[in-house]
Amino acid sequence: MSPLDLLVAAPLGFMIAALLLGAWARWSLLAAIPVMAGLAVWLLLLPAGSAHVVGDWNLPLGVQLRADGLAQMMVGATAACASLIGLYALHEFAPGPDRSETAHGFAFWPLFYLLWGGANTGFLSTDLFNLYIALEMVSLAAVAMAAMGSLRAALRYFVIALVGSLAYLLGVALLFSNYATVDLTLLAATARPDLATKTALAVMTAGLLIKAAVFPLHGWLPPAHAAAPAPASALLSAIVVKVGFVILLRLWFEAFPTIVAPAGLEVLGWLGALAVLYGSVQAIRQNVLKALVAYSTVAQIGYLLLAFPLVATAAGTGGAWAGMTIHAVAHLLAKAAMFLAAGLMLEAVNGKRLEDLRGLARAMPLTVAAFGLAAVSLMGLPPSVGFIAKFLLLEAAVEQGAVFAAAVLLIGGLLGAVYLFSPLAWTFAGSDTPVVVSRAPLRTAAPLALALLAVSLGFAGQAMVEVTAVAPWAGPPTAVAVDVR
Repeated sequence: MSPLDLLVAAPLGFMIAALLLGAWARWSLLAAIPVMAGLAVWLLLLPAGSAHVVGDWNLPLGVQLRADGLAQMMVGATAACASLIGLYALHEFAPGPDRSETAHGFAFWPLFYLLWGGANTGFLSTDLFNLYIALEMVSLAAVAMAAMGSLRAALRYFVIALVGSLAYLLGVALLFSNYATVDLTLLAATARPDLATKTALAVMTAGLLIKAAVFPLHGWLPPAHAAAPAPASALLSAIVVKVGFVILLRLWFEAFPTIVAPAGLEVLGWLGALAVLYGSVQAIRQNVLKALVAYSTVAQIGYLLLAFPLVATAAGTGGAWAGMTIHAVAHLLAKAAMFLAAGLMLEAVNGKRLEDLRGLARAMPLTVAAFGLAAVSLMGLPPSVGFIAKFLLLEAAVEQGAVFAAAVLLIGGLLGAVYLFSPLAWTFAGSDTPVVVSRAPLRTAAPLALALLAVSLGFAGQAMVEVTAVAPWAGPPTAVAVDVR
């Protein structure tokens, strides 16, 4: 079998194993981590643009899985992120004192693998209906995980996600009736600027904006992420919203680049700018830590949409495309680290507000360091990978004369510093050192490893740019040298 097949099949196999193992399901992670890590490395070593049609059926009947630069980056980052979140969850959902399995522990592991398999499918597949299946796999797991914290938030998420799914599926049906295929590569060669195609693109875009929690369709995200257990929040914020974004990217820049109107790209760019500003202001207003981190996700997703008009301009394609892709990876790693660290801190103080963190830096230095390093990447400070991403986006905006986009990038960074320094300031406030219960080493190590990865990948900026240069459309963007002198 191809590694492309195995990256989809293996998590589903682990999901079935987790269901059968019951109380022992969590130990399946010890097999899943090396298997998935090995497959992710294998994927990175494949020749650029490698593709495989499942079952060896010819297109359009077959389902094609493809390893372009975007897929390689996202699958690799997802493998690292999910592995470390899983290690954290080993103790979060450990059996109780009587060795009995908790309801959350029994449900988490099958959902965890379902989400992982759905995300890999979403990053690798070029079949729009198969991508719908991926969206449903991820949404089903995400809603169930959100219900572990708040049934009300989960039901709200379910209803909104259902609307997004139906909108996307309606667009797929329109395209199939018009072209007799839903493969992205075939659509790119045959797409026509007729009413059916434009309508399909519009409704699919609306559905995917809901899935990606893009302002103003983000209403489900803050309550769901803030209420869920820390591992679930990390998965929702780091991975789930990226699946919708990647599919949106493929629709606009791979399937229908000749149909997309410049005005449509500008609308998405404006939505991204509003998301950056609105999400940042809302994060500043929060005095509940997980709500602050959740609204930060709304702001950070905005940068991805802000890049759409920059990518579409030929003069800035390479840098803007690389910056957008690298920012998705940077946010994935840093936000997972931040939610895990926040979960540990709030559990230690048995609270949820920022003032409850008073003096915690002295009691939990490694956990606070993980939160701080993740904040460095989200703010876009050197030497983090977040800095590389935002530098490339800012450079593309300046080269294209996109003054407004450049201003939003700079203002968003400043606002990010304001809301992320706030919880850190509270951890150093006061002179007393709170007494906290010692935590399992893996729970402390997981967010710290993710945060260190988000910072240290900044030193591999040129290599990441070279990987992202393998773009999904014909005539990939030229690799951009990262020179920040």
